[in-house]
This record gives sequence, C-alpha cells and structure tokens, in this order.
Amino acid sequence: MAANDQPDSDRHGNRRRPGELEAEIITALVDAGRALTPAEVRERLDWSTPLSYSTVVTTLTRLFDKDAVTRQRDGRAYRYAAVADAPALVAGRMGRLLRAEADHASVLRRFVSALDEQDEQILRRLLREADE
Repeated sequence: MAANDQPDSDRHGNRRRPGELEAEIITALVDAGRALTPAEVRERLDWSTPLSYSTVVTTLTRLFDKDAVTRQRDGRAYRYAAVADAPALVAGRMGRLLRAEADHASVLRRFVSALDEQDEQILRRLLREADE
C-alpha cells in the first residue's frame, strides 16, 4: 500500500495533525444536523485518500468516550450526533488542560508567548471585546 493510501494520511500523503480527523468528523455531524451512522459520516468526509470504515468507527468511539458525541443504537450500528462544534471541543480541551495545572499564570504566559503574531492579535482583540 502506498504512503498516501494509509488511513492516517491526509490528501497530500502527510500525517494528519493531532485531532484533525476528529474535527472533520465533528464538522460532518454538525453540518448534517442529524445523527449519522459511521458509513454516512465516512461518505461526508472530504478526503481524496481512502479512509477505512474501521478508522471512522474507532474515531467515533473515542469521541463518544470523550463525551464529544452521543450515540444511539440503530439496528446493528450506532447513529452518532455531535454534542458541540469542533471549536467548542478544542476550547473545552484547552480549559481542561489549564485546570490540570495549578499555576495558571505561568501556563497562560507560555501559551501567549508561543502564539504567532496573528493569533496574538486575535487574542488581544477578543480580550478587549470581552472587557466592553
């Protein structure tokens, strides 16, 4: 099997970024507006490289274990629905990571210092808007 045929490869033959497939699946569920089977999710994903059914099922199961999706039995399969959109899930993950460290100021200082200029400006704008 060629490298670009691997289920964990993106459309350019590179490994997906951590969480990228989960975000794509959540987006597909949100866009559908209804619960989907793994096969329906797989059909909605926009990958030019093959993505196996078992990869989709495994990812949906992991999302269920993280309380990011709900599922209900539909015959022999499950139908999955998103609890929230992808940005809300990432924000929740960031919040959980921050809560895991007692020294919030140090974590936030390091986080901000690691941002590129564009993201830093976005964060500054959002903080100003929150103050208003």
